[in-house]
Amino acid sequence: MSERKVLNKYFPPNFDPSQIPRQRKPKDLQHKVRLMAPFSMRCESCGEYIYKGKKFNARKETVDGEMYLNIKIFRFYIRCPRCSAEITFKTDPKNTDYVAENGASRNFEPWRGEEDDKDGSGSEEEADDPMKALENRTLDSKREMEIMDALDEIRTRNARSERVDVDEVMNRFSSEDQTIISERMRAEEAEDDEAAKQIFQSADGVQVRKLDETVKEPDAISLVNKSRAAEELPSFKNIVKKRKNNSQPIVTIKKKKEEPKAAALSLLSNYSDSDSE
Repeated sequence: MSERKVLNKYFPPNFDPSQIPRQRKPKDLQHKVRLMAPFSMRCESCGEYIYKGKKFNARKETVDGEMYLNIKIFRFYIRCPRCSAEITFKTDPKNTDYVAENGASRNFEPWRGEEDDKDGSGSEEEADDPMKALENRTLDSKREMEIMDALDEIRTRNARSERVDVDEVMNRFSSEDQTIISERMRAEEAEDDEAAKQIFQSADGVQVRKLDETVKEPDAISLVNKSRAAEELPSFKNIVKKRKNNSQPIVTIKKKKEEPKAAALSLLSNYSDSDSE
């Protein structure tokens, strides 16, 4: 039992290390390693959250063609514990961290907050250093002047193109060139007319007349009223009968109502008789 604990191994006298065959390993050889998740991530296929520190059986390989200051970059392959989808991430020696490549998205990236802090620290530096603020102002003014010069050039170019007249351009050409250009324009106009005629032509070869836009189309109600059938149709208008005018005027006499005096006297007499009794 004590032999397995010794550091020095026994080599026979006829041992020759040159006779041992060397294994030629490929460059993209992958090694099986046991690791923990370096950051919390979420699987893109099933949405499973993988927390930082979860253990995985992974495969490790060196990334070809990627190095940072002669430091090798390693890539790791793991499987999602829920859907077994492949997730890859690699080392990032620039930020001393890891970068998620495929299959998962990182929940939090700490270097983004550092970049925001760097952007905010510029204003603090300007407040502390007046020369730095002056340099930044001069650079901003120089940039604005360059932008204004470029805008002026664009405006002058546009104004120059607007001033160009067709007659002036034609006058610059020689007489032969002008005749060639005019003939070409006439030929194009003739081709356009022929194309328009073919479009406004029916299948039988009859040319379709173009409607005159000045002439107004008749109303449907007016056409119906002008037809003979409309005259024969009975009208449903309300007929108002006129009263006959009599030549002799009618005189009405109102009679006055007679007041009942006798009835009142008889009541008084009856009332007096009853009192006497």
